[in-house]
Amino acid sequence: MSAHSAPGPADAGRGPDAAGSAGAARYRHGSRASVDALLLESVRESVMSDAGPVTPSRVAAAVQASGRLLGTAGALAAAEGISAELNGLGPLQMLVRDPAVTDIFVNGPGSVWLDRGSGLERAAVEFSGEPQVRALAARLVSAGGRRLDDGSPCVDVRLDGGYRVHAVLPPISTEGTLLSIRIRRDRVFSMDELRRNGMFGSFMQTVLERMVARRLSFLISGATGSGKTTLLATLLGLCPPGERLVLIEDASELNPLHPHVVSLEARHGNLEGGGVVDLGELVRQSLRMRPDRLVVGECRGAEVRELLAAMNTGHRGGGGTIHANTAADVPARLTALGALAGMSQDAVRLQAASALDAVVHVDRTKAGRSVACLGVLDDTVAGLVVGSAVDVSEGTIRCGPAWPQLAARLGLDPDGPDGPAGPAGIRAGGSALPREDAVHPGPDGDPG
Repeated sequence: MSAHSAPGPADAGRGPDAAGSAGAARYRHGSRASVDALLLESVRESVMSDAGPVTPSRVAAAVQASGRLLGTAGALAAAEGISAELNGLGPLQMLVRDPAVTDIFVNGPGSVWLDRGSGLERAAVEFSGEPQVRALAARLVSAGGRRLDDGSPCVDVRLDGGYRVHAVLPPISTEGTLLSIRIRRDRVFSMDELRRNGMFGSFMQTVLERMVARRLSFLISGATGSGKTTLLATLLGLCPPGERLVLIEDASELNPLHPHVVSLEARHGNLEGGGVVDLGELVRQSLRMRPDRLVVGECRGAEVRELLAAMNTGHRGGGGTIHANTAADVPARLTALGALAGMSQDAVRLQAASALDAVVHVDRTKAGRSVACLGVLDDTVAGLVVGSAVDVSEGTIRCGPAWPQLAARLGLDPDGPDGPAGPAGIRAGGSALPREDAVHPGPDGDPG
């Protein structure tokens, strides 16, 4: 791995001996934020003097050759820290060892936070000062092929190894360099695992599985970190193996367990601003690839026009995610995105009501992530609205007025043995499910 290559998970698993020296222990637990500056510079000059990748063994040899009396454990800790400084996440490298960590935020040299899926918590990591934070941000952005400087003070890049990095420099950031790092975890959950983790109950699982089997087109809505991407990846894994899935994303995050997946990723401009390939262009190109299911990882711009048009021209069974605080907010969000593409409110209303069969809203609370609502987009005299089909509130599932409409799309008799009046226990007219089938949210480690 070169000095400018992106960090990867393989760099995160090398730690010092448990019986290390006091200096090693300080580094391991984060009370000492950075490697000794003189030692770092000495090792940097040593490994850069020869061609070849900056491997842990070369760094360890350079640390030993420095002549510092560090002891075995201290030398190992120093080598690990320097490797992280040269081609990893620096002082943050130790945090990615925890597979539950999905996000890391640096608000300043002494303010580092992380998210394990149940809310933000302060990390026992510090930087030596603002220059170290800025140097790390610049190196990570450079590894992603972009430039971070006064001319480009806000940059978002994706790095090999599953890291998405967003950096902001002062004076845009008033308190110093800011870093936001999202970590893609390769694990994909099964529906049963999501149910056991509390994302939904058994009835909701049945409905979601049938939604995929019946090729309903859908959007998953929710706030950042609510589990939209995790749920979407799991649902895509339910598609028949003979289908061709074409995934379109701004930054690759979806990794469904399916044998025939084609992934397309948008390309930002290079250092000169050329070479842009946006999501809308990718949707247009994907239609020439004969997709059985077309999926946009996150609808957040003018690409919504191409996606709705595709769903209205025979490409059923696709889906995507969208940021919205509630399911009821989805129509307003679609209207706003359509305006970016030059669509009138009436055009968005007609296209969306025809293209989308269901809306799945996921919520995130202190208890964890869970499906809060299933809805149906409807074109009414008041405009585009999401009618409630199934709601989850305080652990109880309730049937909404749009349930018969959704049940018909699912091929269910709303009052039959497989519908709300059947063994699942929902009754039409808003009565509740028994609590044993209710959702009991629990913390999980998915990235959202």
